[in-house]
Amino acid sequence: MNKKYILRKNEDIQLVIKNNQKIIDKYFIIYYKDNKMEYNRYCISVSKKIGKAHVRNLLKRRMKDILMKNNIDNSNDYVIILRNGIMDLSYLEMKDIIINILKGEK
Repeated sequence: MNKKYILRKNEDIQLVIKNNQKIIDKYFIIYYKDNKMEYNRYCISVSKKIGKAHVRNLLKRRMKDILMKNNIDNSNDYVIILRNGIMDLSYLEMKDIIINILKGEK
């Protein structure tokens, strides 16, 4: 994932969360806020409850790959929190769910 698409600063992440526009799913909690840019920025968070470090890193890599390969042009900032049931999903199931959520968001 290119650096310009990553939401890193804690202040920016807190602004997105405090905006209180969110989508809650069985596998994801997605906070979003308009960023007035020509592209989306993402922050992906995985709790330590989900698994060991290599499992959490695998899930983050999969999410980054899905988000970069599927162009979603909403010009928003997203904070995506992965929930516990995500480990049961395959890559394709995860892709279908997240794309449907983000494209049908508003």
